[in-house]
Amino acid sequence: MIRIDNIAKQHGHQILFLDASAVVHRGEHVGLVGPNGAGKSTLFRLITKEEEPDEGQVSVDRGVTIGYFSQDVGEMKGKTVVAETMDGAGPVSAVAMELRELEHALADPARAGEMEKLLERFGDVQGRFDQLGGYGLEARAREILAGLGFSQERMDEDVGALSGGWKMRVALARILLMRPDALLLDEPSNHLDLESLIWLENFLKSFEGAILMTSHDREFMNRVVTKIIEIDGGELTSYTGDYEFYVQQRIIADRHAAAQYDRQQAMLKKEIAFIERFKARASHAAQVQSRIKKLDKIEKVEPPKTRKVVEFDFRPPPRSGEDVARLEDVRKAYGDNVIYDGFDFLVRRGERWCVLGVNGAGKSTLLKLIAGAAEPDAGEAALGGSVKLGYFAQHAMDVLDATATVEEMLVSRFPQASIGSLKTLAGAFGFSGDEVQKTVRVLSGGEKARLVLAMMLFDPPNFLVLDEPTNHLDMGTKEMLIGALRKFEGTMLFVSHDRHFLAELSSRVLELTPEGPHLYGGGYTEYVARTGHEAPGLHI
Repeated sequence: MIRIDNIAKQHGHQILFLDASAVVHRGEHVGLVGPNGAGKSTLFRLITKEEEPDEGQVSVDRGVTIGYFSQDVGEMKGKTVVAETMDGAGPVSAVAMELRELEHALADPARAGEMEKLLERFGDVQGRFDQLGGYGLEARAREILAGLGFSQERMDEDVGALSGGWKMRVALARILLMRPDALLLDEPSNHLDLESLIWLENFLKSFEGAILMTSHDREFMNRVVTKIIEIDGGELTSYTGDYEFYVQQRIIADRHAAAQYDRQQAMLKKEIAFIERFKARASHAAQVQSRIKKLDKIEKVEPPKTRKVVEFDFRPPPRSGEDVARLEDVRKAYGDNVIYDGFDFLVRRGERWCVLGVNGAGKSTLLKLIAGAAEPDAGEAALGGSVKLGYFAQHAMDVLDATATVEEMLVSRFPQASIGSLKTLAGAFGFSGDEVQKTVRVLSGGEKARLVLAMMLFDPPNFLVLDEPTNHLDMGTKEMLIGALRKFEGTMLFVSHDRHFLAELSSRVLELTPEGPHLYGGGYTEYVARTGHEAPGLHI
């Protein structure tokens, strides 16, 4: 269906692809993986013909329709959410527009002389509209939007009033409604809460067309894809299986490559030693020449690529009191919307609470109350004795100095620390080499989040309050963060839509529901086993 044949592509001095080939067959669900900057988004643009390869060919079978979701959603305003979704539904949208134009023409007295011709065309277009499922289009659009977290009321509001994250959901809904032969999805799991993520996962699992997608969510990737295409060093390598299988195969392939390289190096060392030892002896001249010719003909094995994730050992935090945070008889409302009424909650030292709940249940509000970023309308929210708080939320990025470099931000925050330790810290959070000289102004949202997390964890608090800390983090940085937090000796309270993060780090679950809070001993994995669902109200 989609063929990539011996392509080469260069951006400036960076070579993205060199003699790279891969194929996506009909109905295959494929995950595209590779480090940041490897060329994943470029490959999508090559398939959609937004860019052309420098060499080679990217071809799509004749008649195949492609739906492409990228992080650049474009301008949206002046229509309702549901109308904006329907307008992007591919061929059926164009047919619907022509049908509306024909309806106006048939009602126009000035065009009475064309009536027979208009009626004939109307019949053809109406048949095509019915064939494409046009009459069920709005119902399907509303079903998809509901799956992605929109209320029925919100679907009828102006799309222009939505935040960037919600516009992303509209853009994704348009592509899903289109029902193309192939879906190209560049990070579709960004900006989704856990409930929407699980809905999308189930939608894609049952999608009969081809899928080529990137995602930093390993659980999501595992459940949707059955094949991996890896971009590495300009090459494309295919692996049959889910993401976990790919990781295992990569480890085996890396071991084989290292062993092959070591064997050849040992052989070369032996041959060169022989040549050096006997090159001056006439009696061994023929043997020496024979071995030199042999070495010239040997195809050299490339040294294995290093795939290291920089780890950072964070210092142990100071010890807090036994009661770390407490809510007593708390009420909180936004206008008529009552979030909590008479809410009691206690966080004790060493506990790791994850907070679950549908949109609007009050997850972020709870974190704000405990962190002191919001005040209760009634009752009390208080921290315990000797608590040193670290609060991460998306607005934390706003306090960064736009004119400073990554290195300058770290040095200004930790003037007593050695440059070496700060560079190791930066490397652990994905800022290696010259990247520490990037100014905050040019950093992406994910890079800013990594910088804020690095500054928070270098001199660690004993109570971490984290609101979606893994948003935009790539898998490598996410694994490093999970590894560091697994060893963290303090207390945690966090919200995340990443099930791997939830399962690895939680020891308690607070589920916020309309009936009130439910507390579960044991972490997220035990919660799923006990409730039979992965998120409030959603059944496995």
